[in-house]
Amino acid sequence: MKIILRLLITAILVLLIANFMSGVHVASFVTSLIVAFVLGIINIFIKPIMILFTLPFTIFTLGLFLLVINAIVIIMCTKIVGGFTVDSFWTALVFSVVLSILQSISYKIFIKE
Repeated sequence: MKIILRLLITAILVLLIANFMSGVHVASFVTSLIVAFVLGIINIFIKPIMILFTLPFTIFTLGLFLLVINAIVIIMCTKIVGGFTVDSFWTALVFSVVLSILQSISYKIFIKE
């Protein structure tokens, strides 16, 4: 049940951020649900491999390179999901930071453990 709630929260946040942030475009709520699902799959399977391969850069930048990896994950999601576009790398970077912060706050509020 928590996974479904997390997907719904992420989908709502993606749609909300797209409405307030220029450069991010989501066609519909169904598209944002698909984006949430694809982001979850990428974060589970592909992101750990990316972190492992870029570990020297991450250590050298004291973890700031993880922001770049998050932006790359968002760009990968735009390539997979039709109806979801991000105009530039910098927009994807800001989008990923805002999404991460809002997810943390929302999960603390709505998902009790």
